[in-house]
This record gives sequence, structure tokens and C-alpha cells, in this order.
Amino acid sequence: MLEITNYINNDFKPFEGRETIENIQDFFADLTFSHFPVMQEGVYIGSIAADDVITFDNHKSAIDYRYTLEGFFARNNMIWLDVLEVFAQNHTNLIPVLDEQNRYLGYYELNDIVQFFAETPFLKEQGGIIIVKKPTIDFSMSQVAQIIETNNGKILGLFISEANADFVEITIKLSLGGMNEIIQTFRRYNYEIVSEHQEDNYLNNLKERSDYLDKYLNI
Repeated sequence: MLEITNYINNDFKPFEGRETIENIQDFFADLTFSHFPVMQEGVYIGSIAADDVITFDNHKSAIDYRYTLEGFFARNNMIWLDVLEVFAQNHTNLIPVLDEQNRYLGYYELNDIVQFFAETPFLKEQGGIIIVKKPTIDFSMSQVAQIIETNNGKILGLFISEANADFVEITIKLSLGGMNEIIQTFRRYNYEIVSEHQEDNYLNNLKERSDYLDKYLNI
């Protein structure tokens, strides 16, 4: 699997502060970027937004609108999940990349990072998905791992899909096999199974009993 830094892009050079708004408007009209970096004397000073540019005076330059620039960026040593978080928090499809000395290295595009995610075992490897939920005060990630491993399951990936003061919900991808045993063990430990599974004998038994009762009542 490639390092995420292999996705640093330099197809287009950042704008200089002296760049005219007219040229920047033309740039965004031809491309689908939501933002693009602006430099002043070799230093990254922020990203200019496509939605803002259309309202600017096209006779002025980028530096005249410095107060509107958004200062988000990613470090080149960030893991891909942190980079994805920067995308989400800033509602952007392009993030400038800086090194530890704040030198501009290029930019990440959202489509490339999504492709990187697609190459991780969480999406690439065959397996099953379980979504479980438990009160926050009782939730334990180590217990989740123990439940899966004691049933000979293998975790391919997991993430917290929802969390608040009341409960935590996690999405887990597992290697195929033993799904029903894992589901029933989660139930014994008072986890709510949010996802639905054909292998879930507990629900299948409830359905069979319900069908039998309906049939009995209709006699």
C-alpha cells in the first residue's frame, strides 16, 4: 500500500498574493476545487474559497482579500484518518500540505484520499460488517476486541460511527466466519446490534416464533 504522501499533488502552482481576482475566478471556473492555496513571499497564508471569489472585485488581487483566507492545512506526517478529518471539518475538497517548518509541499485532493481509503483492508478485504451500540459509561474498546478474538474473529478495521454522552456506536469489519457467535456474544455483554444479519439466529428464531403465532391466531 502506498504512503499517503505519495498523493501530494503539484499539478497547479499556488496563487501568489498579487494574483488578480479575475484570474482566480477563471481558474475556479475551469476546475472543481472548492479552495486553493495562496502564498505570499514563499509562505502559505491561507486558502481562498471558490464561493467567496465570485463575490470579489475582479480588479483587485488575492492579498486584498487576505482577511477571507482560510488557514487550514495538513502536515506531511499526518496519518490518513487525520487528513480525512481536516477535509470534513473544513468542508473542502483540497488541502494544502506543509512540513514541520511550515514549508509548502503541495496539496491533497479529496478524491485521492478516498481512493487511498479504498485500498485499506477495511474496504478492500472481504469480510462482514457489524454495527454495535452501548451506553458510553459501559463502553470498552478492549472488550470489543476480546469478544471478537475469543470467537476466532479477526478485526479488519473499525471506527466510531457515532458518540455522545449517552452511547457509543462503532462499525466493525471482520473476516468472514463465526459471525453468529460473535453477534450473540455481543448481546450477552449487553451490546445492541444495530446492523441486520442473515446469520443472526436470535432474530431468525424470533421471526419464526412470530410467524408461528400469527399462523396459530389465524386458524
